[in-house]
Amino acid sequence: MFGNLTERLNQTLRNLRGSGRLTEQNISDTLREVRMALLEADVALPVVKQFIDRVRQRAIGQDVLQSLTPGQALIKVVHDELIAVMGGENSRLNLTTRPPAVVLLAGLQGAGKTTTAAKLARYLQEREKKRVLLVSADIYRPAAIDQLQTLATEVAAGFFPSHPDQQPVAIVEGALDHARKQFFDVVIVDTAGRLHIDSEMMSEIRQIHAAVEPIETLFVVDSMTGQDAARTAAAFGEALPLTGVILTKTDGDARGGAALSVRQVTGQPIKFIGVGEKSAALDPFHPDRIASRILDMGDVVSLVEQAQQQFDQEKGEQLARKLKSGKGFDLEDFRDQLAQLNKMGGITSMLDKLPGIGGLNAAQRAQIDDKPLRQMGAIINSMTPAERRRPDMIRGSRKRRIANGSGTQVQDVNRLLKQFTQMQKMMKKASGKGGMAKAMRSLRGQLPPGSMPGGGGFPF
Repeated sequence: MFGNLTERLNQTLRNLRGSGRLTEQNISDTLREVRMALLEADVALPVVKQFIDRVRQRAIGQDVLQSLTPGQALIKVVHDELIAVMGGENSRLNLTTRPPAVVLLAGLQGAGKTTTAAKLARYLQEREKKRVLLVSADIYRPAAIDQLQTLATEVAAGFFPSHPDQQPVAIVEGALDHARKQFFDVVIVDTAGRLHIDSEMMSEIRQIHAAVEPIETLFVVDSMTGQDAARTAAAFGEALPLTGVILTKTDGDARGGAALSVRQVTGQPIKFIGVGEKSAALDPFHPDRIASRILDMGDVVSLVEQAQQQFDQEKGEQLARKLKSGKGFDLEDFRDQLAQLNKMGGITSMLDKLPGIGGLNAAQRAQIDDKPLRQMGAIINSMTPAERRRPDMIRGSRKRRIANGSGTQVQDVNRLLKQFTQMQKMMKKASGKGGMAKAMRSLRGQLPPGSMPGGGGFPF
């Protein structure tokens, strides 16, 4: 997300970072480029105009022109105004009501409401420790109810069954009654979408809203529709008392116009963003962290939070005890580390959160790929437990069998074993006297700067 915008803004602002003096002229030239970058990112024109006006007003003021580092001061102004345009701070779900709290999802067809309902259920169960019931009031789309039931099972949430021959209002009233009797904390209602806004759709969803009186009414919208997302959200906001927005498919949106437009156009905060297809791929929306990503400052806080949520503490402690006892690091442990990385979405999903990534050119970005990691996992899974524990026993015929079983070549197996041997040496040194510092010194020169998976260095 924001790949194109980040690249353009970095090109524009890079020359200012070390500037000893700014004038109204070079500020004006810079803001012209920033304006073009925002318009190319499909940010709504009124939002762009307000943003540029606020930045210009602050840029020609005392806090920039008289700063000891005016270039850096101007970048900070841009950063602050990006935060402001996206809402200032994270807006949490409001669930402070007598249980069950009802969360109603609305939006057009194809926006991803059903998958978002399941993602939100998983988020509330894992992060908020809530007991969640899912219900589908979509009686029009074929298999919509079955899809939600399958997703509810996947995320271990409750599901209230419904049928296409029922009325949507009767469905949600039945779900609410069931939730009260079974002591659910939250009910998430997935409603029907349409290809466009129409009076029939709005009438139906207003009836559902009146029947369940949701504490949160969230508009789910595809971020790849750009400023159209903001316009559609504004139209829904006229018919329903929206409390927030969820942007979906942000992992496929290189522009980011919706994220920068929605708050200003609708007056409602973005509460979550969908960052992938998996059920865990739903993140709270933090304007300050997103602004840092846009300006290529990284988002280490989110990265650490993600690692804490996905890290298997028990396996980590087992590995630490194993290394301390001198039993060594084997391919079973290596596979666990790959699985941990995969849980975090792999290398590519982490890119936006790392500072400096915007400075990579297209060729460098192309080298960063999760495919080698998936290939390594397939190779290790094709080994027997004995081979994973004792990789030194893997010789010619075993290598051919493993390669065939994993759909790879013998040279791929050889490469993995070589990389594993290097990592094994590092882990052995890390567990001894001198710790990790000694281990890293011993590997100096073995790994070229910026080495990538499949390039002869470590996989990550």
